[in-house]
Amino acid sequence: MLLNAVIIILREVIEASLLISIFLAFCQKYNVSRHWLMPALGIGLSLATLYAININIVSQWLEGVGQEIINAGIHIVVYLVLLVFLTLSMTIKTGRNKPLIILVMLIGVIFASIREGSEIILYIHGFIGIPELLPPVLMGGIIGAGIGLSVGVLFYYLLVNLSSKQGAKLGILLCLCVAGGMVLQATQLLSQADWITSQYPLWDTTMWISERSVLGQLLYALVGYEATPMPIQVISYISALSFMIILAAFSYVYSSRPQS
Repeated sequence: MLLNAVIIILREVIEASLLISIFLAFCQKYNVSRHWLMPALGIGLSLATLYAININIVSQWLEGVGQEIINAGIHIVVYLVLLVFLTLSMTIKTGRNKPLIILVMLIGVIFASIREGSEIILYIHGFIGIPELLPPVLMGGIIGAGIGLSVGVLFYYLLVNLSSKQGAKLGILLCLCVAGGMVLQATQLLSQADWITSQYPLWDTTMWISERSVLGQLLYALVGYEATPMPIQVISYISALSFMIILAAFSYVYSSRPQS
């Protein structure tokens, strides 16, 4: 139970931790205010608690698939936040978009906190009535959260201390990884809610990396790893990331043009 708690909490924390590390490193590199972070975390965790408390009511919405649809919506919002953030970051040298970028980062942290925070609260709450299991779950949760936060701190310092060119490349790669994971998870949730027709998987990599293994859970958190992805998931993943890359490239080219 201890190991399971470590893996589950780590999976949830690392997604939000990576997102925050990208945003904070960007703020450090480009002298953007970071005063928005604590209010964003406070709002996000408060809404996560409210969401978790009312999960039974929410689950009954939309003919019994309210939780899946809302979670899918949160994933889509985080993807859109990363899309806008990556696009605006290409034009940061003009200095005109800083207030908008701050707003985008604030929204991203709020929604990421709602998603991951509510999952952690629901997981731990499930063991409150089981005294013999609660202590190892709490200990595993603390260990998992510590590892997840440490990964975020590691990437933050890595991004900050790399050269501007190398840091930008790694930052873009991390944005794409997190965004791809959001799209895959959203598609899976919509399929579970029957808003997307279920399909036979394109492949099965369970023999090499099981989704339930430590590595599988880490890959799920980092890139949305799915051992048996449906065609719609693969298409959505490729399309979403391609759109991000193209839009960011156009923004960079446009911002690089001489101003008249």
